Amino acid sequence: MSAAFDREVNDLICQGKAMDAFEKFYADDVEMFENFDPPCVGKDANRTRELEFFGKVEQVKSAELLAQSYDDKTGAGFSEWDWDVVFKGGFNVRMRQVGVRRWKNGKVVHERFYYKPAT
Repeated sequence: MSAAFDREVNDLICQGKAMDAFEKFYADDVEMFENFDPPCVGKDANRTRELEFFGKVEQVKSAELLAQSYDDKTGAGFSEWDWDVVFKGGFNVRMRQVGVRRWKNGKVVHERFYYKPAT
């Protein structure tokens, strides 16, 4: 079941509904990581962090899902993205990102984003 949920999260992100996916599928005790930074723990803390990020975005020029996979044995979903985002103030970032979601009981309990930070 989580493989279908993982695909649905990706579909919602492609539709510009990342926060809808977050509210529906993320566990109350979710841990989210940016690269190898310390985790942000808990749905409330991550909701705040996500809303702050989206509040800085002026335009998503494109968000292309390049590949996705799900491993039933480990409960992990993998997705590769190509992003082209303009932040408020006109700063444009083009980025390739890999996200790994770990699922438990139909909810995301761990998510890590791997990417090279913009310089």
